[in-house]
Amino acid sequence: MAHPTPLRGRRRESAELDTLVSRARAGRSGALVVSGEAGVGKTALLDVMAARAADHVRVERIVAQQSEMELAYAGLHQLCGHMMGSAGVLPAPQREAIEAALGLRPASAPSPFLVGLALLGLLTETAGDQALLCVVDDAQWLDEASARAVAFAARRLDAEGVVLVLSMRRVDEVFAGLPQLVVEGLAHRDASDLLRLSAPGGLDRRVRDQLIAEARGNPLALRELPRALSPAEIAGGFALTGSMPLEHRIEQSLLVQLEPLPPPARLLLLLAAADPTGDPGLLWRASAALGLGPDAFDAAKDADALVVGTRVGFRHPLVRSAVYRAASPEERRRVHAALADVTGADQDPDRRAWHLAGATLRPDEEVAADLERSAVRARTRGGAAAAGAFLERAAELTPAPVDRGRRLIAAAGAKHDAGAPAAALRLLDTARDLPLTALQDALVARLRARAGYALRRDSSGPPLLLAAAQGLEGLDRALARDTYIEALAAAIYGGRLGDAEQVAAVSNAILEATDSEESKSARDLILRGQALLAAKGQEAALDTLRRAQRAFLDQAPDSLGAHWMWFASRAAQDLWDAHALRALADRQVELARAGGIVTVLPIALSLLMLAQTVDGDLDAAEASCDEIDAIKDVTGNPLPQYGRLFLAAYRGRAEEAERWAERIRTDAHARGEGYGLSAVNFSEAILYNGLGRFTEAVAAGSRELPYTHELNHAMRTLLELVEAATHTGDTSLAEHAFEKLAGVTRPVGTNWASAVLAMAEAQLREGDAAGALYEDAIDRFTCERIPIMVGRCHLLYGESLGRRGLHAEAREQLRSAHTVLTECGLDGFARRAAEQLRASGETLRVPVRGSAAQLTNQELNVARLAREGLTNRDIGARLFISAHTAEYHLRKVFTKLGIKRRTELRTALAELDRSVPRP
Repeated sequence: MAHPTPLRGRRRESAELDTLVSRARAGRSGALVVSGEAGVGKTALLDVMAARAADHVRVERIVAQQSEMELAYAGLHQLCGHMMGSAGVLPAPQREAIEAALGLRPASAPSPFLVGLALLGLLTETAGDQALLCVVDDAQWLDEASARAVAFAARRLDAEGVVLVLSMRRVDEVFAGLPQLVVEGLAHRDASDLLRLSAPGGLDRRVRDQLIAEARGNPLALRELPRALSPAEIAGGFALTGSMPLEHRIEQSLLVQLEPLPPPARLLLLLAAADPTGDPGLLWRASAALGLGPDAFDAAKDADALVVGTRVGFRHPLVRSAVYRAASPEERRRVHAALADVTGADQDPDRRAWHLAGATLRPDEEVAADLERSAVRARTRGGAAAAGAFLERAAELTPAPVDRGRRLIAAAGAKHDAGAPAAALRLLDTARDLPLTALQDALVARLRARAGYALRRDSSGPPLLLAAAQGLEGLDRALARDTYIEALAAAIYGGRLGDAEQVAAVSNAILEATDSEESKSARDLILRGQALLAAKGQEAALDTLRRAQRAFLDQAPDSLGAHWMWFASRAAQDLWDAHALRALADRQVELARAGGIVTVLPIALSLLMLAQTVDGDLDAAEASCDEIDAIKDVTGNPLPQYGRLFLAAYRGRAEEAERWAERIRTDAHARGEGYGLSAVNFSEAILYNGLGRFTEAVAAGSRELPYTHELNHAMRTLLELVEAATHTGDTSLAEHAFEKLAGVTRPVGTNWASAVLAMAEAQLREGDAAGALYEDAIDRFTCERIPIMVGRCHLLYGESLGRRGLHAEAREQLRSAHTVLTECGLDGFARRAAEQLRASGETLRVPVRGSAAQLTNQELNVARLAREGLTNRDIGARLFISAHTAEYHLRKVFTKLGIKRRTELRTALAELDRSVPRP
């Protein structure tokens, strides 16, 4: 029978795929998700694309298997296992991560983001000087860990000469946002031609139209549905019905065609359907164990159902799923048992354990124990989802109720860690009637609280987490502390939008559970210190917070928990300790990078950004924000970008800062997080002071007055309010803000706190008294290495001298202010200093700057990191792109800026117009 060309009715789709390959041949990269229902022709399109491309590019192609969805990184092993010869050129953390993921080295769970970067690097190295086309068919069956790694790499492709094409029935959330090509049913004319070639006899026109309508243009349905019907049925149309989903109807049609096969051939098909590896040797061995001979293979191949070559496959994936679903449970257990028997326990223990589980009906401790060991290996490779699946099945097969409970709890924990809190709660429900130890009961309570809070993020979270922490006291002290800090974070992060009674209840419970005198642990001290701060205020907490800070600086941290990091950095800020802030920032970023803990890295980078701002290096702070954005783009991390708001405010970019302020203010109200409102008010006060819009600065700063007991941004806003109020002539408000500021800085007594207080008081004094205070503040800020405040003090001092008519002395201070503020990038304040200098009669030479608009965001990101001395490979690791892409963007930067060497970047970037808003 003649077959129509696969491209009939598909010229548009085929042209789009060919264009993508042409981009790769030109050295560019791209990714495309081809989606459509089963049988609509995705594979046929990919076949044609791969065949056409094979003469020009290297082609790598895999078909994902549904039965391997529970095996962590199984898809990745299939895709790039043979590329590992190029792994030696990858940075060590990436190489070690992908080797751990593929089980090639003993290691702890690899960072999924390092694995994704390693995959990107491998694809780039494999392409080399020749373009590379990677095709993943049936990508909906990729295991979760592999899917995330592939999606990660796909999003970062740019200039490597690599094209990645994935076909799937529906676009999963993991691949959302990638370019898409939707393959729909054939048009009526093309469908009619295909049906005419597929039907066994002449068709009545009405019957033909009915078949086309029922198939909805699906090519596989148009070919397969008629084959299952007799000529009489087709002629009369009586067998047609639209009550069954099309995919199931196609499967039923395929099964009807397989019914004439002898039982041994049908059993062989089921055996092949149960084996995801496609290994012909394995299939031969398993078939021999079942007593199947060559006749069964011949019959299956003659029926066009099975293709046996270097790999075993089916003529369409629906044949595999139809055969497996149609088999009885007894038949499935029989073939899984055969596959387990011929799968080596040493070579592939996890797949053997999974087959044994598929072959087992009644509880069996030996099989359950094998599954539990597989879960441990999956965890080691970073497959929390796979570990959860192994443990859930292990629990089902566990005969002893005590062990079943233990495995259910472990499975629930793995599900929660894999981002499936609803599934975790479902598993915990099944453990209700099992005999549990006191520790297991406490673990269940903790998991319920954490999963529930992850799902709802409501006021029920803090009391449940607190109860879970209290339940762990005396059973697992370290875990109790971790749960206490989660409860405290959930309670206080709401700030003014939260529940004060909950904060008090959680804080007082922590104080009862901790002993400030006995413990020298950094965790215990920071926990107690923050609880004291929340429950009893600054004075009661200071001593404990100081001890906690020393402990954090002296002790090597054993964890990078996000809550511990947040509270430790908050303590450094509340204690006005610039040294501790820098040390904590550098350490946390270093540890997060080394461990590849990208879920924590944005928080560490936010802390580093703050330290860089204090240091007056706003360009470096901007680069940290770029890196945070890159991570957020990849991970979907919801961390609000406070750094962008602060930097826009310090730089005096009114439009950009106001846009960020509105976005963060709206988000803070929606999330019930008062911290965001405080950040907005603080930033707006800085912005408007820098621009000389003091009335607006007063309005922003005054909004924080009722909340200065919260310290942090509210406390720092007081200094801005003093400056704004004195410039508007509201001495009473300035004095009020100063008294509040004195109340939170004098008890601390650090050089930074004393400098802030001197700067504020100087604005309320006159003559020599004011001068002495300004000079004291400048000396202290200089000693603490906080140039942004040195510059601002010179500015205020110069303005004060000018008001007294001491213009020569004023110009000296204003020149210093303009120089320091310009070098730091505080453009708003620098312009204010320039205006004061012009008013005093001095002419400033303002350099002509270029425009940052000529660089794209990514080019600017790459340029900033290159300016800091990073190599292309290092830049790629920071921004989650390949070294090739970093090099490509840097070439474009050089061309646009008219430079030839990296050493020219610092000067060239300094001349860019910082006033251009960036989203």
